[in-house]
Amino acid sequence: MPSAIAPWPLRNFYLPVLGPENKHTGSDVRGLAIYVHWPFCLAKCPYCDFNSHVREDLGQLDQQTWADAFVQDLHHDLARLKKDAGPATSLFFGGGTPSLMEGQTVARVIDAINNDIGFSTDAEITLEANPTSVEAARFQDYVAAGVNRFSLGVQALRDDDLKSLGRQHSVAEALAAVEVARKACENISFDLIYARAGQTLPDWQTELTEALAFDPTHLSLYQLTIERGTQFFERWKQGDLVLPEEELATDMFDLTNATCAAQGLQAYEVSNYARPGFESRHNISYWQSDPYIGIGPGAHGRLESDEGRIATARVRSPEKWLARIKAQDHGVESVETLSGDVLVAEVLMMGLRLATGLSETRFRDVTGKSFAEILPTDELTDLMEGGFVTLDQNVLAVTSKGRNVLNAVTEKLLA
Repeated sequence: MPSAIAPWPLRNFYLPVLGPENKHTGSDVRGLAIYVHWPFCLAKCPYCDFNSHVREDLGQLDQQTWADAFVQDLHHDLARLKKDAGPATSLFFGGGTPSLMEGQTVARVIDAINNDIGFSTDAEITLEANPTSVEAARFQDYVAAGVNRFSLGVQALRDDDLKSLGRQHSVAEALAAVEVARKACENISFDLIYARAGQTLPDWQTELTEALAFDPTHLSLYQLTIERGTQFFERWKQGDLVLPEEELATDMFDLTNATCAAQGLQAYEVSNYARPGFESRHNISYWQSDPYIGIGPGAHGRLESDEGRIATARVRSPEKWLARIKAQDHGVESVETLSGDVLVAEVLMMGLRLATGLSETRFRDVTGKSFAEILPTDELTDLMEGGFVTLDQNVLAVTSKGRNVLNAVTEKLLA
């Protein structure tokens, strides 16, 4: 999960900070998103099932080699795109811990995209950052390289919980990093995890109120989930980790929506809240099934190519990915053409995460099908009468009641 980098001349192209005049809430206009995966972390968080790797010698890493590899991987997918695919509307450096990247590495990738296909005038360039004091010192370097949005992995505002979550920062460091990021860049977001072991509803109310006191423009608020292959899964399976009951977790979700709305942050997606104009352009591209390139170890992509819509996956191991780049000029492990029920399910599951819903225009554009062709009439009627979904002016949307049981709603629509 999130992470940050060192002094640099400003790049020679304009990348404005998004504000109310550059509002991104989802539409039928498609963009091109690009994701860059930095796979390394200083430590593995016990709840994390992302493709992240701890290495003892990160200080010795040849970042020039990594910058070259990212650019080669990028060029491979750019060559597969349809001719009218650009410019890029968003770029996201994720991980792992991208704030372990040097400013030169970030700048190299941004320059390559700018030179090859360019950026839209309202392009959003995000870097995930760990809020340690060391990494916060690098924020200005990223801004100089072209980054105009930070996503900070705060995760909790209680030191004991940060420790149990395996985080490397204290609450004081996290809050200081938020202020440093705010001075470097207007557009910042930070993550918090709730429904943690031992957390009560009043506990979460107090912590959320403290977070909102910083007047954030965007918050990503996630309920703690137990993923297979993590340390938390093993502890949970053995009974050593006990999470809040489902009813309490639901109450926390409802409280989150109400409290954020009262402070002017709307739930534009199941776990994401923003002031108008500060919704994540990059993540909206995922949810509304825009094409996106994914480069770096383990990254996934969805490309509109001459062969149709294809799903790409990169080699997961950092060392094997680099070896593949050297041998073949790309890190692709698999390519699959998406069509039929698989594509329908993906577009529906992603689109219904947005509060604005999924328009039939967008759905038909990606899948080639209408709602009438795929939505089971009886199930849809039941969900509408139960207050879980709406279908208005050819836009299918999940209500606040439905978002509490989104997986069940989606399964019913795909029956």
